[in-house]
Amino acid sequence: MEYITIKKSELKVSRICMGGCPMGQYGWGKVEESKLLDAVAAAMDQGINFFDTADTYGLGTSERTLAKALGNRRNQVIIADKFGVRVENGHTFYDNTPDWIEHSLEGSLRRLHTDYIDLYQIHYRDGKTPLTEVVSKLEKMRDKGYIRYYGFSNIHEEDLKELQELGDSARGYVSFQDEYSLACRKNEQDIFRIREMLDITPFTWGSLGQGILTGKYDKNTTFGTDDRRSRAVYVNFHGEKLEHNLQIVEAMKPIARRHDKPLSAVAIRFIMDYIRGSVVLCGAKNPEQISGNIQAVGWNLEQEEIDLLEAVS
Repeated sequence: MEYITIKKSELKVSRICMGGCPMGQYGWGKVEESKLLDAVAAAMDQGINFFDTADTYGLGTSERTLAKALGNRRNQVIIADKFGVRVENGHTFYDNTPDWIEHSLEGSLRRLHTDYIDLYQIHYRDGKTPLTEVVSKLEKMRDKGYIRYYGFSNIHEEDLKELQELGDSARGYVSFQDEYSLACRKNEQDIFRIREMLDITPFTWGSLGQGILTGKYDKNTTFGTDDRRSRAVYVNFHGEKLEHNLQIVEAMKPIARRHDKPLSAVAIRFIMDYIRGSVVLCGAKNPEQISGNIQAVGWNLEQEEIDLLEAVS
């Protein structure tokens, strides 16, 4: 495994992080809890020590599943969790208010069977609560030992000025994450800009394009109504975007053969090589997917391969 220390922190993490959205057991088709538990064990056995979840994944199911999988090994791992997506009476909305932060954190600690979270992150900004209020509350939670550090997810360059103005008040702010893969490079310049200006560690989610970059799907693939990818909003599996993604997959195949790696490993390695110092989040539903993802470590793409993938995507 390859490890890095998240900048401005003491968190030494694997560069592949197991994403916890499938552990929510909702919206990804058939998911078996036993295989999820085995996947966490396989991840740890193969060197992954970093797990990312959120209170909204299965409305707490992901956190409970992760806690069950870790058992008494919780202190051997780094847990990143997220707050700010609120569901009430069938309506989903964003809430970053200090009261909701405290409520969310209490619930997450309880479901995770832990008394601290290593990295606590805003899932989405609510467009109303100033970052100064958010950071003030997070710093108080940090002073009490409930969280070690915090970060922001789904932030972009328009947030940069407000982030810079936080200055020394944001002592525990160490990371950010955004969607990024060979199938989704729209946030690339934001990622580079924020990393450069704030000198913090970037994480990528959706790193396998919700699975399209694994090579398991084609233009005839269909999903059931219990799988979110059946919806047009998941553009990677629909229309012209699907056609383009399949062209990317075709370009990846000879590279995968050359290195004797699965396509998922090539997709992950591209991010690791292209966004230096990044952490790649990858969801998994079973140990086999973990084993495929793990093959991204310990080697590098050639520059001409990076250039080819950069061009085709």
